[in-house]
Amino acid sequence: MSLVGKKFPNLEVDAMNEMGDTFKVNVLEEAKKNNKKVVLFWYPKDFTYVCPTEIFAFQEALKEFEDRNTMVIGASCDTPEVHFAWLNTAKDNGGIEGVTFPLLADTNRNLSNQLGILQTGEQHYNEETDTYTMDGPFITWRATYLIDEEGTVFAENVNVEPVGRNIPEYLRMVDAYTHFQKHGEVCPANWEEGKDTLSENRDSVADYLAKH
Repeated sequence: MSLVGKKFPNLEVDAMNEMGDTFKVNVLEEAKKNNKKVVLFWYPKDFTYVCPTEIFAFQEALKEFEDRNTMVIGASCDTPEVHFAWLNTAKDNGGIEGVTFPLLADTNRNLSNQLGILQTGEQHYNEETDTYTMDGPFITWRATYLIDEEGTVFAENVNVEPVGRNIPEYLRMVDAYTHFQKHGEVCPANWEEGKDTLSENRDSVADYLAKH
């Protein structure tokens, strides 16, 4: 079920940073208490292949997000200790050394399960043991949530493991939503900062389409 237009779940999750500090993060409260937007991106697993390319891409764009009053938080179901090991492994050895934003460690799957982004398979019943088992790796899809200063989700995206994200699109989404917040003008397809926007009426749309 989509969270767009709704408050992000009010849950604390373990987190790790590059200094080896373990702490609790409540994404909803982080947005509200800091009066900042949040980009929360989930990736399947530490020490994999596509995931570090995304993490480094977010790191390279970190200042651009910060300039937009936006926090970046990564997340997976790995433990804090595995996060720390990955954060302290050199880039040329498969690590993410140099990444400075926090990584959530949703080891108990409480948050990812509530978000509905866990990869799960079929449930099987064993008559001999009277037990149920589940197929599936119980890791997350590549899910991204854009959250405003009140803790409300204004955009979300979920895609399969093999397909990495396009980080500039999230910058564009933050710009577009911020423009709407400030000016009350809506942003057409492929809008970027500095381009024409629309008022919410038919004449405005007709004028825009005539120009473009």
